[in-house]
Amino acid sequence: MKTLPNPNEIFPLKSGLESVTYIKPTIKNKNIIVGEFSYYAGQDFERQVTHHYDFIGDRLIIGKFCQIGFGVEFMMNGANHAMSGVSTFPFYIFKGFSQDAPSLDKLPIKGDTVVGNDVWIGQGSLILPGAKIGDGVIIGASSVVGGEIPPYSIVAGNPARLVRKRFDDEMINLLLGLKWWNKSVAEIENLSEILSSDDLESVKEKIKEMLGNGEFKGDL
Repeated sequence: MKTLPNPNEIFPLKSGLESVTYIKPTIKNKNIIVGEFSYYAGQDFERQVTHHYDFIGDRLIIGKFCQIGFGVEFMMNGANHAMSGVSTFPFYIFKGFSQDAPSLDKLPIKGDTVVGNDVWIGQGSLILPGAKIGDGVIIGASSVVGGEIPPYSIVAGNPARLVRKRFDDEMINLLLGLKWWNKSVAEIENLSEILSSDDLESVKEKIKEMLGNGEFKGDL
């Protein structure tokens, strides 16, 4: 019987090297939620999530099959300082100052940070608090990403700007309808060649077939 990919392996490379880890089986923090098969090009992914404090309660949510380059940092809301006063200095966190901590509604909290499925984040990028990154996005190396990034777009730079859409609107809508990452491991294994094909017109037709019939038949 064929052995299927195992999302619970921590070190999944065929070479046996430990330079890449599946993230989900390593997570201990309840406020970090990661989908199956998403990987980090390194170890100890939680060290890449900074300023993540329990009293704020914000979450980092990452979908399935994401590819996260070495040194990518997810900066959470604890990094933000209140800017409504004359000084931004957080007196309340340091010994010797009697100031009470402000209520959360006085702090610039931007909500959960959410990364979609099949997102590739290039090495050394910084994801800012509250960023919303759509499915299929590619982020260039060393980019600084905030705000909302549309599905299947390519962004790069500091601040990250749209470079281009990855595909035409028809393909994007088909992929968002297919949601291949939610299929069973066996189905995804069977689809892997199609999902990697550069014959995009043929891929479109196969996706239409799958969406129309509820299943895939045939090869590219």
